[in-house]
Amino acid sequence: MNAWQWSRVLHVLGVVIWIGGVGFVTLVLLPAVRTLPDVANRHRLFELAEGRFAWWARGATLVTGLSGFYMLYLTDGWSRFTQPGQWWLHAMVAVWAIFTLMLFVLEPLVLHRLFARLAQRDPHGLMRRIQRMHVFLLAISLITVAGAVAGSHGGNLLAW
Repeated sequence: MNAWQWSRVLHVLGVVIWIGGVGFVTLVLLPAVRTLPDVANRHRLFELAEGRFAWWARGATLVTGLSGFYMLYLTDGWSRFTQPGQWWLHAMVAVWAIFTLMLFVLEPLVLHRLFARLAQRDPHGLMRRIQRMHVFLLAISLITVAGAVAGSHGGNLLAW
């Protein structure tokens, strides 16, 4: 296999781990945590489980970003960003940037402290906000993945 093929393999594996994990947190972990009778411990359990996944997500986003930019470099694919049918490239970069900002900056420096304060004042509201945020992030991620799969194989989800 050549460098481009290895990059693509690493890229897809990174996306599977990262977005698959977001799907698990959104569709399984958060709904389960929100049903716990001990309201005070809901946020703590979520933080514990999500904190374990955060390291995997950070690694996966690094692999995904580096391999994606490397594939663009190898193929000199930068001009594809000017083509409207390649909207999914913009979406991939945007989703990657949002998650990278969240995982490396906002979560460790801001969100943990903010969520701890909100958990004391309004634990139900906090978990509801976290769930909504994850649903939004999962939705844009899945739209992006669908667009990327179709687009990288010559299709376009926006051209019905």
